[in-house]
Amino acid sequence: MRITVLAGGIGGARFLRGLRAHLASSHPGAEITVIGNTGDDIWVHGLRVCPDLDSIMYTLGGGISEERGWGRDGETFVVKDELAGYGVEPTWFGLGDKDLATHLVRTQSLAAGFTLSEVTAALCEHWNPGVLLLPMSDDRAETHVIVDDQSGAVDDEGRPLRHAIHFQEWWIRYRAAIPAHGFVLVGGESATPAPGVLAAIAEADVVLLPPSNPVVSIGTILQVGGIADALRATTAPVVGVSPIVAGAPVRGMADACLAAIGVDTTAGAVARHYGGRASGGFLDAWLVDGRDAAVVDAVESAGIACRAAPMMMTDVEATAAMAAECLALAADVRTGP
Repeated sequence: MRITVLAGGIGGARFLRGLRAHLASSHPGAEITVIGNTGDDIWVHGLRVCPDLDSIMYTLGGGISEERGWGRDGETFVVKDELAGYGVEPTWFGLGDKDLATHLVRTQSLAAGFTLSEVTAALCEHWNPGVLLLPMSDDRAETHVIVDDQSGAVDDEGRPLRHAIHFQEWWIRYRAAIPAHGFVLVGGESATPAPGVLAAIAEADVVLLPPSNPVVSIGTILQVGGIADALRATTAPVVGVSPIVAGAPVRGMADACLAAIGVDTTAGAVARHYGGRASGGFLDAWLVDGRDAAVVDAVESAGIACRAAPMMMTDVEATAAMAAECLALAADVRTGP
């Protein structure tokens, strides 16, 4: 079995850990290819940081901080504090001392002419995540957020001036508390899928969308030319997992992102946002939490098979059970009624 997963950071990484555990007992020869979001990437202190790729790599490689869900276990922040002492910005972005090693290797390798795909493969040789991890693109494409100018400046008609800030600044520094008026993938218009990405979708037996942010994780991957079309064209069942439970994000601030694009923070609304194949979208099936069982009929009326199941990724066993539900739903879609 060949499974392709489009994933963001923490939620995607934890789902993958459960999926890998389930497959180890049910399909020991299964191959997992992960297409990771790189729209969150940022250059900090001259270093290329890939938060989502690293979260997947560390989580599956056993080095993640379980408490934070990002960064290294047993991390220290001596260098960050020293840089802050010099007054070097950004002080709001915390690079850990262990984490710095990854960014140094990546940055030096990129400067030497290697692609992000090649560098990611080399880093994974060290971490051995048990999946093939591909960046969505080798090209630089970073998410920015349109917000009101925080100085309070207005135009000639008294309307707040707007400008773009990097997604990481909006997410980490401001905790998404500044209303977003839209998202722009800078460089996205020319970004192309990394080698192997389109083939991974076309040749998959199942494509899964874990409970990652539908706007700035999955949504960003879909903006890279050809990826959304590949999802629509694949003959494999495409099964998504709702990141919204009982009207709220399981983790993070996806509600702020959804509000910015005019999508309600509900499991059903996110399914309709992705869309079923018959309506020009790509979803064949959608998994929601038991607390959202009331939306199942509405989602199915939109041409998307839907099932309710426990969705809290409290531990590997619970997440493995959720992954099993995804694959069972995919099998039902494939075989039909």
